[in-house]
Parts: sequence; structure tokens; C-alpha cells
Amino acid sequence: MEENRIAELLIELWRDVQQPAIIWQVGVLALCLFVAWLITRQVKAVLRRRRAADPTVADASEEGLRRVVFPLTALGLVVLARAVLANWHHTNLLKLAVPLLLAMAVIRLTVHALKRSFPQAGWLASFERAFAFGAWGVVALHLSGVLPTVIDGLEQVAFSIGKAKVNLWMLLQGALTVFVTVLVALWVAGVIESRLMRTEGLDGNLKLVFTRLSRGLLVVLAVAIGLPLVGIDLTALSVFGGALGVGLGFGMQKIAANYVSGFILLLDRSIRMGNLISVGNERGIVSQITTRYTVLKGMTGIESIVPNETLVGSIVQNETFTDPKVRVSVPIQVSYATDLEKAMAIMVEAAQAQPRVMSDPAPGAFLEAFADSGINLQLGFWIRDPAEGTLGIRSAINMQIWRRFKEEGIGIPFPQREVRVLGNGE
Repeated sequence: MEENRIAELLIELWRDVQQPAIIWQVGVLALCLFVAWLITRQVKAVLRRRRAADPTVADASEEGLRRVVFPLTALGLVVLARAVLANWHHTNLLKLAVPLLLAMAVIRLTVHALKRSFPQAGWLASFERAFAFGAWGVVALHLSGVLPTVIDGLEQVAFSIGKAKVNLWMLLQGALTVFVTVLVALWVAGVIESRLMRTEGLDGNLKLVFTRLSRGLLVVLAVAIGLPLVGIDLTALSVFGGALGVGLGFGMQKIAANYVSGFILLLDRSIRMGNLISVGNERGIVSQITTRYTVLKGMTGIESIVPNETLVGSIVQNETFTDPKVRVSVPIQVSYATDLEKAMAIMVEAAQAQPRVMSDPAPGAFLEAFADSGINLQLGFWIRDPAEGTLGIRSAINMQIWRRFKEEGIGIPFPQREVRVLGNGE
């Protein structure tokens, strides 16, 4: 029946093309597209001014609005124009334009939702082309009247899974339904994430927790809604779900522990983004916290991926947990003939000359020990930016101390060896 209707539409459209009245349909369609283009242009201008006025207000959802405003506006105008023009002329061309504009809107909205859900996915460009090709192929089958025949052929390929009988068309419907529901869930999760990240007064770790919890709950809810829509009973998956849970419990203990540890880190806020921490032999700034691992960016630029379980079960030195200030010490050894008070004053002056050294608490020099080759002194000072590293400031202070010691004639001892060769009475 559907095939006959599509065939009649194409036949009537071919007849309209041979009549001068087709100009009315072409003109009305062109006018609808032009008005939709003008409206889209105005919407883009409004969004551009809004972003310029307050950059924090604009988010990725505006991109989706810009992508679908043209096909949806054109679709609405074409439907309205078709209802008005039908009183005087045929509207077969406008009827044909409706599914094309609808397919364009669905493709653009789907691709935008995927880009928001997987912003760094490398496969997205290939999937976009494949999805667009498939969507336009379905539209072409529908317009040509072949789609019902294809559906009948898919329904003929049936097989049994246990006591249930399924066919290819049912499986295709199920996959498409679950895909759509999950896509909607991911899009909603993206909107929630953008709103949470702009919320002021909420801790950054809590933002990440709420974002990931909402994404996981929405995906589970989407699957729970999508499967019953195609006639799949969720209770039939209970046995499979139990077996899968047991298998995951035994075979993926470490992964599960890392995920649980990730939520613990985000909730107790012991480690936050930007903290300078040391765990084991790794030291760096926390640049990313995921539910499975944490990324530390070292002072050399090398990024270390540390499992969250390690951070929860090991001793972690957080140099910026409650206070970013850290104390740095520089050891110096001078000879026993040195004027210690003068040497210690030079060391303090060298530290005070550095802009990164804090004046409160003030730097100080201390006599640490009497060693074999000389007297061990220590220069201690505080800095408020340990994330910038300590090697540079230690080197600058050592260079300044070395120059001043050289000017004042203060010697820095070094080990000396005396070798005596004893012969037979010689």
C-alpha cells in the first residue's frame, strides 16, 4: 500500500513537471528555503552577539541549534505552504521536500549529539559519512517505494534464540531504538555537564562526580527504556546479567577497584585538579582525573598515568593540599677558617634577591653539622609556586652564593687525598 502511494506521488510529480503550474511549486519551495536561510542567519547573529557579550554563557548546545535551525525552519514553512497552496494547485513537489528536509535535520542533530558525547573520538568523521549515507539511502528507498519490499525481506530471515523467535528486521529495530535512546541520553548528559561546569560555588571534583553519575544513570535508563520498546523483556537478561557480573567480579577486580577509587578521590577531594603531588617515584601536577586513572604532568613535560587504586592505597605527598607554600633547602659547605656569620648573611641575601622567595616567612641560614672536610650550612626559604619547579631557583641561588663567596674569599672545601709510596729503605 505504501509502495503504491509513493509510486503515485512520483507519477503525479512527473505530470506536474510537464505543466506550467509547476512554477508555483518551485517558487514557493524556493521562497521557503530563502526565508529559512534568512531566519538561520539572524539566529546565528543573535548567538554571536550573545557570545561576545558574555563568553561564559555560550556553550556547545548553540552549535546544535545552528545546525538544525535551517532544516527545521524550512520544514515548517514547507508544511505550512503546502497546506495553503493545496487550495489552488498540486503540491507534489512540496510533499517530496518534506522527507528530505526531515532527513537533513535528523542527520545534523544526530551528528551534533555524537560530537558532544565523544568530542575526541577519531572514528566520528567516518561514522558521520556512513550515517549520512545510510540515512539518505533509507530516504531514497522510501521515495522509490522499495522500502516495504526490503522490510518484508528482512522479516523473512527469522531464527530462534531459546524460546524467542526473532528476525533481522526486529534486530535492526532494536539496535536502532537503543542507539537513539542512548544518543538522547548522552546528549542530555552533555547539556547537564555544560551547566554543571559553569556553576559557581561548586567544587570541581563534585562537578566531575555529578557529571559522570548523571551520564551513567542516563545511559542505563536509556537501555532500560529502549529494549522494552522493541519487545525484549528485561527479565530475560537477568541470567546473562548475573553471569556477566560474576565474571566481571573475578576477572576485572583491578579495573573495578580503580573505578571505585576514582569516585572516592573525587568525593573526598584529597586530590584536586592542579595539585602538585608525589606518589612513589612520580611527581607532577594533576592535569586530569578520570574514573580509572589520574594524569600527572611532570616538570619535564612527561605525563604519567597513575591508576586511582594506587593513589587511594599508597602514601601520597600533596604539596598543595591545604597550602601551596613549600620550603626549599640548599646545603652549602664551607671551610673551618670561614667567618660563619658573614657566610650565612651572604646566603640569606642571595635568597632574598630572588623574586620567587617569600619574605614571610623570611629565609634563614643554619649551621647543620661539623663534617670531616668542612662545616655544613643550610639555607632554607619558602616559595608559593612549587608547580613552577625548584631546580631553577636553587641554581640561581647557588650561582649567586658562589659569586659572593669568591669575592669575599670564602673557600668551599673539597676532599683531598695524599698518597705516600713506601719503598724498601728508600
